Amino acid sequence: AAMSRKGMKLLVDSLIRSSKHFNKSEVECLVSLFDMLVAKASSDFAGVGFNRIVFRDILHSAFGMTDDVVLDRVFSIFDRDNDGCITVVEWVEGLGVLLRGTLDEKIKHCFQVYDLNSDGYISREEMFQMLKNSLLIQSADEEPDEGIKDLVEIALKKMDHDHDGKLSFTDFEKAVRDENLLLEAFGPCLPDIK
Repeated sequence: AAMSRKGMKLLVDSLIRSSKHFNKSEVECLVSLFDMLVAKASSDFAGVGFNRIVFRDILHSAFGMTDDVVLDRVFSIFDRDNDGCITVVEWVEGLGVLLRGTLDEKIKHCFQVYDLNSDGYISREEMFQMLKNSLLIQSADEEPDEGIKDLVEIALKKMDHDHDGKLSFTDFEKAVRDENLLLEAFGPCLPDIK
């Protein structure tokens, strides 16, 4: 169902305010791209949004993101009301952080991606899981899991400021502020530079 001109203007104005990262013509483009994707998706959410499968395809083709675990986590972060459907508001606001986010927003985004069970901490197991997925192990003479366990210990030594054996948001934030390269320490979860 095509939206009225007035409805479209209200939506765009509201999204410019809530997203803060895009200007009027960018929001209009994102909304029409969204409408195209919804029309193409012909999913259970007809007219409202699109599901995980369509979303994963977009992240893969547009941003070069390939890791299944990461793709699922990014979907969960975008899908704030947790209904399995990305709405136009979730789409524009989520892309705002992904493409134009401040360092604060990106730190929060990456932390949420890596916190696989959403308990507020990145545990040893979660680090192991993420690193296992994002690293290619070449050496045949070393047990691959051992190398990853070593990396987890190195990451904890560098980032776990309160020494409780897991990373809180505060630990993660402090580590990234001290060394920006640690933002994607446990695997790529932001779009590639292009």
